[in-house]
Amino acid sequence: MRDNPRRRDLGAYPFRIDMVPRFGDMDLNNHLNNVAVARFYEEGRVRFHFDLHHRPGLDRFRGFIAHLAIDYLAEGHWPDPAQIGVGVVHIGGSSYRLGLALFQRGVCIGLCDSVLVHRGEHGSEPLPPLLREALESLRLRDE
Repeated sequence: MRDNPRRRDLGAYPFRIDMVPRFGDMDLNNHLNNVAVARFYEEGRVRFHFDLHHRPGLDRFRGFIAHLAIDYLAEGHWPDPAQIGVGVVHIGGSSYRLGLALFQRGVCIGLCDSVLVHRGEHGSEPLPPLLREALESLRLRDE
């Protein structure tokens, strides 16, 4: 993920949120600590799904995280505002992968990949067509 220049462009992400680092998000070197960065990605992922669940017919969709990976590219700083970009990078049979990026002052300071599995009554199930269609509309942009 870190070698793909498209992943470092905020304009490539169809879903974005603004985040405000807190004083407690700093480490002893006055940088955003790794736990704070992971929470920023969590917030981006949760808000992405909150928005997705408000689409007609998708309010009952439930998923769980099967894999999470974070690449730290540069130091983050307090109190600089941050932006999180979220986009779908892969859609499989019963799972999909979200690509997330963290930006400060227009610079990508980190990347995250989250694989989510569609949960049915007895474990994973194929992605329903309505969910697949919604995910397709939220793919990471090529431009």
